[in-house]
Amino acid sequence: MTTDAADGSGGDGRTVSADVAVVGAGTAGCYAAATLAREGYDVVVAERKDEQEAGHIACGDALKGASNFPDAIPKSQIEPAFTNTDVDHGRFEIPQEDTVLEIPVPGELAVIDRWEYGRRIIDGATEAGAEFHYDTVVQNVLQDEDGTVTGLKAMRKGDPVTYETDVVIDAAGALSILQDKADFEDATFDTNVTYSQFCSGYREVVETEEPVPWDDALVFKPTERSAGYLWYFPRTETEINVGLGFQMTEEPMELVDDLKRDLSARSEFQDAEVTDKLGAALPTRRPYDSAVAPGFMAVGDAAGHVNPTTGGGIAGAAYAGQYAAEQAVEAIEDGRVDDEAVLWEYNERVMDHFGARYAALDVYNIFTTAYDVDDLMGLLAALPGEQLAEALYSGSTDMSLGLKLRTAIKSFGHWGTIYDLYQTKQLADRLLALYEEYPTHPGAFDRWQARRDDLMDEIYEVVDADPKY
Repeated sequence: MTTDAADGSGGDGRTVSADVAVVGAGTAGCYAAATLAREGYDVVVAERKDEQEAGHIACGDALKGASNFPDAIPKSQIEPAFTNTDVDHGRFEIPQEDTVLEIPVPGELAVIDRWEYGRRIIDGATEAGAEFHYDTVVQNVLQDEDGTVTGLKAMRKGDPVTYETDVVIDAAGALSILQDKADFEDATFDTNVTYSQFCSGYREVVETEEPVPWDDALVFKPTERSAGYLWYFPRTETEINVGLGFQMTEEPMELVDDLKRDLSARSEFQDAEVTDKLGAALPTRRPYDSAVAPGFMAVGDAAGHVNPTTGGGIAGAAYAGQYAAEQAVEAIEDGRVDDEAVLWEYNERVMDHFGARYAALDVYNIFTTAYDVDDLMGLLAALPGEQLAEALYSGSTDMSLGLKLRTAIKSFGHWGTIYDLYQTKQLADRLLALYEEYPTHPGAFDRWQARRDDLMDEIYEVVDADPKY
């Protein structure tokens, strides 16, 4: 990595040359940087926060897939941030039905201290050889006359800096400014992105005087409208991450008031102390159809790599970072960073690993926008726990005939909704199958998108929901 001083000609500042610039020091950015550095490449991570605040990110702190992370940052390095590994199920509180639904969650679960975890992944990437530039706000994307991304313009600690790179990896989070600044008109990169496809999250860390009685569960509760949900995730038996997620089309303060009312009504939080508050945006949409452009890849929240039904995205972001870094290595080695076809395998690996599932799960998000919250909660209370858990995390599930009959009896009064849900499930399964046929090269991309869009039109018609994309 080389750094040149300004030539004194008037304000261009310093120039940093590196093989790859990663924007954002979150999970995806750190795993991408660590993967590249371990392969011997010069990589710089531009992070807008200062060194002390870096890694402090609004998050529910629940981690699914805790047992399975890329090796670029050893799991042993991040495990001390796992503060509760005894959680093993979800607890859905449904006041409309005066019931609590306990459902198993497949795979290893943990609740983490997200700030400690953030520090540890930064340390891991640093030890691998990545260089972090804190207090660095990216302002623009550099592109050559053919549209290939060649670097960044930024302000670092108040001074201008230019990053000249072979590849830029966008790990700047939801609604990344890089995607607003770059011209991707001639690329496959997904520009069909609007704020209504995202939600806002707000969370507080609360210290209780006595242990909560549900320290082995992730607690969920609907807000008064179907636009969001409340959560109570126990970092420890007395340190609880409490928060809510809601669509950006909703009034945030009204929903924050929902959280405050619920907190004040729960006996376990009497005389509790709030130790931290933070908010953020996250995608509740399908993964980007394509997250590559010449010289450019997006990862993690910046590419919609989040389970749209739960908001979980840490493990997927780690793998997206690794996959993007490995594809950057191949493109640099081939001298073809300007060729989307060389970067394309990154898209394929994401879709194969988790992207297809997330796209199918987004169909259920669309379904919920068309129904009253009381009807949805009544239906939720009637569904079998194991099948509900499977649907939430895999995008599909099956029930035996006997279980279907028992569910039908229990869901009396919601049969119209359950029939609509059955039709939606059939369409979600078809969408999952289509994503499993994701194209192996960009030349087949337009045809695949057309097939997907036709299927989405069927979904909107059956669900009677407004188009999301």
